[in-house]
Amino acid sequence: MNKEEAVNKATTTFNSAADYFDAPALCFWNRFGRRTIELADLQSGMRVLDVCCGTGASAIPAAIQVGATGSVLGVDLANALLELARKKSQQQGLTNIEFQCADFTNLDLPSASFDAIVCVFGIFFLPDMEAAVAELWRMLLPGGILAITSWGARVFEPANQTFWSAIATERPDLYKQFTPWYRIGEPASLQALVASCGANNVKVVAETDSHHLASPEDWWLMVMGGGTRGTIDKLEPVTQERVKSVCLEFLTANNIQALDSDVLYAIARK
Repeated sequence: MNKEEAVNKATTTFNSAADYFDAPALCFWNRFGRRTIELADLQSGMRVLDVCCGTGASAIPAAIQVGATGSVLGVDLANALLELARKKSQQQGLTNIEFQCADFTNLDLPSASFDAIVCVFGIFFLPDMEAAVAELWRMLLPGGILAITSWGARVFEPANQTFWSAIATERPDLYKQFTPWYRIGEPASLQALVASCGANNVKVVAETDSHHLASPEDWWLMVMGGGTRGTIDKLEPVTQERVKSVCLEFLTANNIQALDSDVLYAIARK
């Protein structure tokens, strides 16, 4: 898949997923976004760029952290997500944050423009991740912080594997066709990616999180509100229902009330 195809696929997927993206069942976006900002240790007055910012899970905490003397620019391909981000930031009375619908690799911003750059669950959508990281590094001021967050080896298990097994049964051609996060699912691979831009002393924090399910139906909301939405949208309605039934029956039969998920946070100072 070339860059244009990847960008179009991600844009379509997340514009479609916007209807469920901020559902309570997907509160993990906010949790992992806040954790990224915590690890980045942003300071008052910093100028921050948040790429692949979604509905502001990390951009809004960043804006709060840097305060009125700082600023945050959030960039995403999916305008439907950005509309939600704008509403949330306005509801919180934030005046130091703005959102732009754009491909962050083509922002055409000057070098050394930001004190910190954040990318949460987004870098893997670019086919050439090394070039994408190099572009982020270029826009970072000397002494600035780069924070990149990715999924680890286990993503919402055991529900995730049940989902993909159901997809393999119904549409083997779609099995894990759009799961680019697996390319950097280990600490060493994420560290190597960030180091590829010339960063020294890249720190990778690997954490296993537990995500509570209020009911088995929460899992389907997660499927519809994330990267798997692109796969679901390629299924006929009756096939979607069969996949959903397999997932919910598995969770119910096994009394699954929480899902494990590995998250990787890479932090580097220029």
